[in-house]
Amino acid sequence: MPPAVVDTITAATTAELRARRDATVGDIVELRLDYLTDIDVAGALADRRTPVIVTCRASWEGGRFAGDEATRLGVLARAIELGAEYVDVEWKADRRGLPSNPRTTLVLSHHDFSGMPADLPGLVRTMAAEPGAIVKVAVTPTRLRDCLTLRETMRLDLPHVAIAMGPMGQVTRTAPALFGSRWTYGGVAAPGQTSASDLVDVYRVGRQSATTALYAVAGAPLAHSASPAMHNAAFAALGLDAVYVVLETDDAAELLEVGEALGLRGASVTAPLKTGVFARVPRRDDLSATIGALNTLRRDAHGWEGRNYDVAGFLSPFVRRDENLRGRRAVVLGAGGAARTALWALGARGARVEVAARRMDRARALAAEFGVTASTWPPAAGWDLLVNTTPVGTWPDVDALPIQADAVRGRMVYDLIYNPEETGLLAVARAQGAEAIGGLEMLVGQACHQFEWWTGQPAPRDVMAGAARRFLESKRADV
Repeated sequence: MPPAVVDTITAATTAELRARRDATVGDIVELRLDYLTDIDVAGALADRRTPVIVTCRASWEGGRFAGDEATRLGVLARAIELGAEYVDVEWKADRRGLPSNPRTTLVLSHHDFSGMPADLPGLVRTMAAEPGAIVKVAVTPTRLRDCLTLRETMRLDLPHVAIAMGPMGQVTRTAPALFGSRWTYGGVAAPGQTSASDLVDVYRVGRQSATTALYAVAGAPLAHSASPAMHNAAFAALGLDAVYVVLETDDAAELLEVGEALGLRGASVTAPLKTGVFARVPRRDDLSATIGALNTLRRDAHGWEGRNYDVAGFLSPFVRRDENLRGRRAVVLGAGGAARTALWALGARGARVEVAARRMDRARALAAEFGVTASTWPPAAGWDLLVNTTPVGTWPDVDALPIQADAVRGRMVYDLIYNPEETGLLAVARAQGAEAIGGLEMLVGQACHQFEWWTGQPAPRDVMAGAARRFLESKRADV
């Protein structure tokens, strides 16, 4: 049976709680009564159309209920008497006075917001000995590999839910089948929660199983990565039994260890892991060897294999436009990692490449390394292509420009920023009559190359671009 999605509902009043309950997209609704100012158990349960978990979390377990314990346990007892499908009660609570009801299953829960319990195996064994309950354990990992510890500890022959809270534990929420979990929680009541709608529509939790192929984006931080939206939309469009999750770590060795343990098929590798992974993966393409970094992993029976699709992603807008760069004057703004990719790619296509940076010493150093010209800042007019690799103009500073507007004088401008899709620089370029290319094209182009290498199928580019746009719009709306 695939895991269920539990939509955790919070509200200040019972009326508001009921309205949100009835609008759920989840398979089950968790009613957080501890958030209410007017706790009415019967009212919260009345006329429900979806199974519920009644929770009245004590403040000493991370909840909002600050009253006396007898009153709180009375709320849970009332929910059991009324036949709530599930009632969550803390492992530390005195449960002896709670009634029993054949229509109600207890969820026996433990939450550790400070880290991993010192004796997690012993705790789980003791909790599992209580008959008839679903065992729920939520911990706070300090490393990605803590998710493996949780997974091994929770290998139980009884219904359970294993959750690692916070950024490093997202895989436990978005790929619950990997952890044997009966369900996963969506909402905003706990660290690292994903919305219930994303669990249903993006991660397709209800279709996951132990055989679902696992892919991921790896690096840190990853809160604003559009990659899960793109790749999961592509898997859905082609009907593939696969899910793409977030594995947040800054340790390349840890990524490979966790990836192998979880059966990871492939990964998009981002900062700060590109060089560290390169050093640990001997099977790689010539381009990765030339650049000294890789951004894509694939695992087969022979182990890990790496490729670098940064260059292909960067060049994809020119390929799509059938644009010949040979002999064209191309100026790259910036001297960071993205500038290195741009300089190598443009040089490989025969462009006359210049690099411009606010710090002339950095521009000269890159120019010497790549055999290009160090330009002035701002670069002199008359270029055929201007490439912005700086972060200037990224959301929310959307009106910021890397160079003055009157210096934007040339035929084509390529801004690698993809949030927003239309940057201030691109707006100026269009106003000056230049062709404008946004960073979303590079992002999607790179993702398409990765998808095709992993699956052997043509990537649904328009689907992936649409998913990326929706994701970015939703992030801007949250600000």
